[in-house]
Amino acid sequence: MTLLLVGCGKMGGALLAGWLDQGVSPKDVTIVEPNPQAAKDFAQRFGVNAVASAEQLPEGYAPDVVVVAVKPQVMAEVLPPYAKLVATKPVFLSIAAGKTIASFEAILGEHAAIVRTMPNTPASVGRGITVGCPNKNVSAAQVALCKKLLSAVGLVEWVDDEKLLDAVTALSGSGPAYVFLLAEAMSHAGRMAGLSPELSDKLARATVAGSGELLHQSPLAASTLRENVTSPGGTTAAALGILMGSHGLKELMTEAIAAATKRSRELAS
Repeated sequence: MTLLLVGCGKMGGALLAGWLDQGVSPKDVTIVEPNPQAAKDFAQRFGVNAVASAEQLPEGYAPDVVVVAVKPQVMAEVLPPYAKLVATKPVFLSIAAGKTIASFEAILGEHAAIVRTMPNTPASVGRGITVGCPNKNVSAAQVALCKKLLSAVGLVEWVDDEKLLDAVTALSGSGPAYVFLLAEAMSHAGRMAGLSPELSDKLARATVAGSGELLHQSPLAASTLRENVTSPGGTTAAALGILMGSHGLKELMTEAIAAATKRSRELAS
């Protein structure tokens, strides 16, 4: 398997580290990094091949996968030189938020095999989740290959309808920010209840992180885990009476996800 990684920022770097941990040979990976010093650092640190641009790729270079990990706002500028690789039949795997399959086809051509994905930032610690959507040119073998590569940083799911990626973006792509806000709000509430800022922050962070790990490891539904913590008439029930009120957390989150989904559609168009 020969991999070309275009862009090696936080997400691209997380994928690269995951691939090498999975046993992908560094000699089979080429990264494109326009900064000469950064390219040298990547080559020395990981043992991969590094070039400054598509024009510096070897003659006849034919990767199995081209992973596009550059920022969406520079995609139109960065991607065109890679259209020459379409003839070698790689799959183009995009992790650029908001860039549609149609926008890639407009640059690479209608025959390009393209997988659009939406990862999230916990991928940086190997606990992300990515949802992908292939175009009609992607083979079953290429889907399996993309799944293997994405699995290096977490779970992988698929949708057939690209429009669903807007809701995916709203839920899991933006979702880490909601969790961080929860920890922030809990810490603030603890301070308001009289705890020191240091202790309140530590309690909030550890509670959110530990509860997330429990949810990750437990086969039980989130609602069951919540019920298991809640004694009738107890302190948890008193707090949940507020959070689950007539316009509580569930309603607020539904509104938030709807707003983020709408914005994702607007940005994609």
